[in-house]
This record gives sequence, C-alpha cells and structure tokens, in this order.
Amino acid sequence: MQEQEIRFRSGELELAGTIALPGPGGPFPGVLFITGSGQVDRNENLKKMRINAFYDISHYLAQNGIASLRYDKRGVGQSEGDHWKTGFYDHAQDALAALQYLKQQKDFQPENIFLLGHSEGAFIATRLAGSGAEVAGIILLAGGAQSGEAVLKWQVVQVARGLKGINRWLIKILRINVSKAQQKQIDKIKRSKKNSFRQNLFVKINAIWLREFMAYDPTEDLQRITVPVLAITGSKDIQVDPADLERMAHLVKAPFEHHVIQDITHMLRIEEGEASISKYKEEIKRPVEPQLLEIVLRWLKNRIELRSKPQK
Repeated sequence: MQEQEIRFRSGELELAGTIALPGPGGPFPGVLFITGSGQVDRNENLKKMRINAFYDISHYLAQNGIASLRYDKRGVGQSEGDHWKTGFYDHAQDALAALQYLKQQKDFQPENIFLLGHSEGAFIATRLAGSGAEVAGIILLAGGAQSGEAVLKWQVVQVARGLKGINRWLIKILRINVSKAQQKQIDKIKRSKKNSFRQNLFVKINAIWLREFMAYDPTEDLQRITVPVLAITGSKDIQVDPADLERMAHLVKAPFEHHVIQDITHMLRIEEGEASISKYKEEIKRPVEPQLLEIVLRWLKNRIELRSKPQK
C-alpha cells in the first residue's frame, strides 16, 4: 500500500487530501470518502477527538485492492476556505470537485468510482447520486431518509436520554424540556441571515450550514438514485435513526442493500453498554468495527465484479 498527498480545486479554493493506493499496477477501482459534519479533517478527526474512521476504512480497502481519496473539508487541515462561511451545498460542491478530480487520475478506473459518506457525508452522497453524478454506487454510513431538521430533533431526544452525572441532574432539577429549548435555537437560526454567531458567548454556530442542512430533505434524491446503494447504521446510533434504513428501502428504486449492525454507534465502533455521547472518546480508541469493514468490502467487490461482466 502507498499514499500520496494531493491537492485539487473546487471553484476558487484549493483542497488537500490523501490518495491511498493498493500499490503499483493500477488503475484500481476507487472510493471517494465524504466526511461527517463539523471541523473534521480527511480522517474525520476533530482537534479534540481523533475519530480516524476514514483512515481505518481507506487502509483496509487499499490492503484489499481498492484505492481511495479522502480530503480535508474547507477551512480544515490543509484545505483553503473558511469553515464558518461554508454551507451544506458548498460541501456538496467540494465533493463533486473531488469526484471529477479522481476520474482524471491514471491510477483510478473512472467507471468504477464509488462514493462513501458518513453522517453529513452520507447526505451529500445521496444528494450527488440523486442529482445524476456519474458514480458506480454509493455507500451510506449513518445516513438518513428525513429532513436535516427532523434528524436534529430526533437526535437531541436520544442524546439527552444518554446524559449522565451533572448534565442529567441539571436537566431534571431545572425541568428543561430539551425539545422546546432546541426549537427556540432552530427558530433563531432560521431567522438569522448571518453565516455564523455565538450561542451563550461560548459556542460558535455555523448558521449557514445549519439552515441549509435543516432544509435539505433527501427523500426526492433517494427516489432519483439509479446506481446501487449500500446503507449501514448501527443499532446504537443516537445521531441518526436506524429506522431510516427501512424508509430508504421503500424510496430507493435502484439495487439496495442495508444493514443495522448490533451495538454499533455513530462512531462506527461497538458499544456494549448504553449508548451515550460521553462514551465516544473511549470508543474511538478502538478501530472501526471489523464487521462493518467486511460488509463494505464484500459489497464493493460484488458490484465491481458485476460491472466487469459483459451485458447481455
């Protein structure tokens, strides 16, 4: 396996990434990785949380004959741009630019490039495939079949249930209705015209991204997809609803395979106890769940093999 640092353009910006190759002897089938929300780099790492999911998955694929590209989001890592002025559709534009770049690389088979998105990245992969981007298939890790606003409303209830210690005590003693509190914040974001603002003087919010993400409803794009889809969500994901996989199954008309993997969280790792965001930092010390890797690889190899057969 070998890796190359690369740069490509998206509009006026230059974005940085890493190509992982199985070795010499290409061209290879390839995967374009699209990261989740927030200021995450090409490996899905935050400054204070090294999720490293895309590092694990890309290396596993390279060891099994599949190349890939993963890249830093705008304003993160080595990529140009301002994160706080970047919306959901800017991220989609960047993913499309990365796809176009990848199709021009001699080490990749342009007819065998797949999208793999995690969380927000799964919504972007849905958007691109539903808009007619020329790909061989898409992989949705922790994707959704509801509007972004519906996802966030479901998420806040699940996250609140998993709170422990003083946070849980405060919600109880102050009789805080988390759904009502969130709705006030949503209404404020919708009214705002700013790209970003601070909440309670401490937390900076990317308002433009939230407005666009909340307004995006993937259901129409899911119905327009014409390429094969693999969708995987963990049974203990508290940031997207695992039940959305069944909704996808009814919407997607193309070949569709889906899995709810038991005890997997949004971090793509096993959690044997109660699901809670507070456990994420311990979960990410472990590698991405091997069962997930095996499903992704098997599906990719099957799709590549089917595409290589002559059409009758």
